[in-house]
Amino acid sequence: MEIGKIEWQEFQHLFKKETVPAKTILLHEGEISKNAYFIEKGCLRSWFNHQGTDITFQFFMEGQFVSSIESFKTSQPSLFNIETIEPSVVHSITKSHFQSILDQSPEIEQQVERLTFERLYTYQKLFLSRIKDKPEKRYLDLIESNPEIVLRVPQHYIASFLGITPVSLSRIRNRKL
Repeated sequence: MEIGKIEWQEFQHLFKKETVPAKTILLHEGEISKNAYFIEKGCLRSWFNHQGTDITFQFFMEGQFVSSIESFKTSQPSLFNIETIEPSVVHSITKSHFQSILDQSPEIEQQVERLTFERLYTYQKLFLSRIKDKPEKRYLDLIESNPEIVLRVPQHYIASFLGITPVSLSRIRNRKL
C-alpha cells in the first residue's frame, strides 16, 4: 500500500517506529493481533507450526504492511506467527488508531480494500500453485516475481514456502544454474 506524503505526515503520529532484531516474533500463533506493521526496512515472514515443522507461507519486504488481518479485525487468535528474518525497522499501529485513519480518509480506506483483495488473490494463486505446479515451477515463479528473495531469505525458509525440503531446493537451484 502506498501512503502519500501528505497522508503520512497527517497520520504518522499514530504509528510507533520500532527497530527490531532478526528472528524477532512480532505476533505469536494463538495470540490476538493488536498491531499492524508497515515495513520501512527489512524482511519478514508469516509462518505456522504443523506437527513440529515450521511452514512459511508468505514473505514481506519494504513498503508492505503485514498483519494477521483476521485476528486484527475480529480479535480472534492468530493462525500464524509474524517474524523478522533480518534486522528491520517497522512502524506499528494499533487497531483503534488504524480505524481512526480509515474513518478520516476514504482514500486510505480504498487503498486498504484494494490491498486486501490483492493479498487474497496472491493467496489464491499460491494455493492453486501448490496443487497443480511442480516445485521447480513454483521456484521459478517465486524468483521471477521477487528475485531479491533468494538474496535475503535463508534457503530453508524458501524451501518451506515452496513445500519442499532444503535438499530438493538445492537440486532445483543446481539444475537452473
